[in-house]
Amino acid sequence: MEYAYVTLIAAAAWGTAAGVLVPRPAYRMSVEPGEAWRTACPAGHPITGPARGWLGPARCPRCGPPEPGRPAVAPVGVPGAGGLEAPGARGGAAGSADAEGRGGANGPGGVGRSDGVAGVSAAGVPGRGPGGARRPDGVAGVSAAGSGVASAPEGADARGTAAFRCPLLVPAATALSCAALAAAVGPRPELVVWLLLVPVAVLLALVDRNVHRLPDQLTLPLAAAAAVLLGGAAALPGAGGSWTTALLGGPVLGAGYLVLFLVHPNGMGFGDVKLALSLGVVLGWYGWEVLFVGAFAGFLLGAVYGLGLVVLRGARRDTAIPFGPFMVSGTLVGLLLGGLAAA
Repeated sequence: MEYAYVTLIAAAAWGTAAGVLVPRPAYRMSVEPGEAWRTACPAGHPITGPARGWLGPARCPRCGPPEPGRPAVAPVGVPGAGGLEAPGARGGAAGSADAEGRGGANGPGGVGRSDGVAGVSAAGVPGRGPGGARRPDGVAGVSAAGSGVASAPEGADARGTAAFRCPLLVPAATALSCAALAAAVGPRPELVVWLLLVPVAVLLALVDRNVHRLPDQLTLPLAAAAAVLLGGAAALPGAGGSWTTALLGGPVLGAGYLVLFLVHPNGMGFGDVKLALSLGVVLGWYGWEVLFVGAFAGFLLGAVYGLGLVVLRGARRDTAIPFGPFMVSGTLVGLLLGGLAAA
């Protein structure tokens, strides 16, 4: 019994520590397709640290905590080069799309941007016209003809202000997921695999929530890592699953999502198909029943969320929502049930 408590506490501590580090890569990877990863905080300060700036807390140390009544992002750059512009100050209200149709508070299909941050207009991007970057915090800025407040330097992104922080929800959710898996699985070899994969799954869910995309740099390696790690767990005594079924589960679930994508490509992204490969490997470890339950739970959670948007916010039936978070949540449900059944 004492060993079980130690495992539970250790898993929660691991989830908390890993969850604190997730928002930074989530911010850097929350970009539109074809754009490079972010290399600067919303104020334009270069992101530095271990692993070329990928590891570390979310808050920029040079910005510091915002003072009461002061903007959260301090303008930096060359004095007189431009100004920071309030949302709606240049031809429209906050949340309007930029010149390329990607910014604003509206995402694919008319759904509100999940990070709630207004987009950057073409006129507000440094080097693309007069003025400066649109203020993400809703505070009116100073124009170039004003007091000479500088625009954000190259690499700054006003849309990422909400993402470049570490809300307590992220480490709390990661810790809760790890602790729940430890309680359900117990001291079996596959628990180590689940604990290693949880932060990556949370990272994918955050990126998909922010920009409605699942980067190949995460989804494809995740499938290979899950297969290799579970192969190692299967070689240890006390394993509670089948490596063979796990290897088959990835292609099976991926093929199912591929069929749905081909039938209705506007209703599902191809990134979801790639993510299904990883989740199929994970769910297949505990058998075909668990794979079906986990996949079904993802669709059920997504349907409930979509219905809630329609009823509470008046969204349309064709409103696009990020499906990755629900796929990950459904997989967690399947793993918890599979771990309890194996015990």
